Amino acid sequence: MTDHETTLLEAATFRRLLQHLMHERADVQNIDLMILAGFCRNCLSDWYREAAEARGITMTKDEAREAVYGMPFEQWKSQHQSEATSEQLAAFEAARRAHPKPGPA
Repeated sequence: MTDHETTLLEAATFRRLLQHLMHERADVQNIDLMILAGFCRNCLSDWYREAAEARGITMTKDEAREAVYGMPFEQWKSQHQSEATSEQLAAFEAARRAHPKPGPA
């Protein structure tokens, strides 16, 4: 497989992931994604913006979030996001302690 073909497959896979998170599993809260997977939709939007900036493309945080959420973030929050429960917050903190982010080298 060529580098171009790999890039096309990766892009299609990323688009499918976004569709899944936007439509099929909009019910899954970001905090639950963070607890279980260590990343959420906001992480994806940060990575998207970082990739754009690495290629000289200026992108705001809001623009990146809209690309990932498929709508303005505030609209997503009002339609899909609920307040984190005390159980979710405790699980998030336990996951954070169990899997700390690596610091600078």
